[in-house]
Amino acid sequence: MKHNPDDRSDNVERIQKNIDMTIENMHRADEMIEKTDDPNMKKTLKEKNDRREHALGGMRLEIEDEAKSREKRK
Repeated sequence: MKHNPDDRSDNVERIQKNIDMTIENMHRADEMIEKTDDPNMKKTLKEKNDRREHALGGMRLEIEDEAKSREKRK
């Protein structure tokens, strides 16, 4: 089996795309929270947004690490 080299050249862009999509999902969930009268749905959406917010913190740290690593490779 042939080993594929670790191509990290697009990691910063890939992580940024994930951050952007997560933020968009949070905005959409906020809109749904405003529109729904279902307390269970509101609770579920708020919990999802809390998890998304936590994930964003990790993604932002990861993007910093990748950007630093990219600079070192130059």
